[in-house]
Amino acid sequence: MSFESMTMTASTGPASVQNIDLRLTRTLDAPRDLVFEVWTEPKHLINWWGPHDFTLPFCEVDLRVGGAYRFCMLAPDGSEHWVTGEYRTIAAPDRLTFTWLRETSKFGEVWCDTVVNVTFEEDTKGRTTMTLIQTGFTLPEHCSEHRSGWSECLDRLADYVSVPTARENI
Repeated sequence: MSFESMTMTASTGPASVQNIDLRLTRTLDAPRDLVFEVWTEPKHLINWWGPHDFTLPFCEVDLRVGGAYRFCMLAPDGSEHWVTGEYRTIAAPDRLTFTWLRETSKFGEVWCDTVVNVTFEEDTKGRTTMTLIQTGFTLPEHCSEHRSGWSECLDRLADYVSVPTARENI
């Protein structure tokens, strides 16, 4: 099951800026504790993070409020896609909030500065409904690109948590 939407809200005032939010929801065939852990532990992140056919050769996580993360997603064509941010909320296993800074190179030129909030709800059958909301886009094309990337990433996550070895590593 998946639900995807993109909403636009315009702020008021003389320096009006559009804020575009991305919302994705997935129901995963895995318990919430496992889903939360695969979002926060490098040993799991390297197995599913990024769009299809991307790898994660660099994955650094300081999982604490105010702690930073930094990832390098390597595309099939060899291009590097660096992402960094800071954890704002860690409420295991219910919620994770972090800033999302997309760099144009490993030297830190930022072109996307947003906030990601992920919630995890477990149903009575042990499945987890995960909702990802990324806020603060100012350009529709950036939101659209992230919708595509996150959708592929979450597909990989769903596949990963359904594999018995992921459950054994918890």
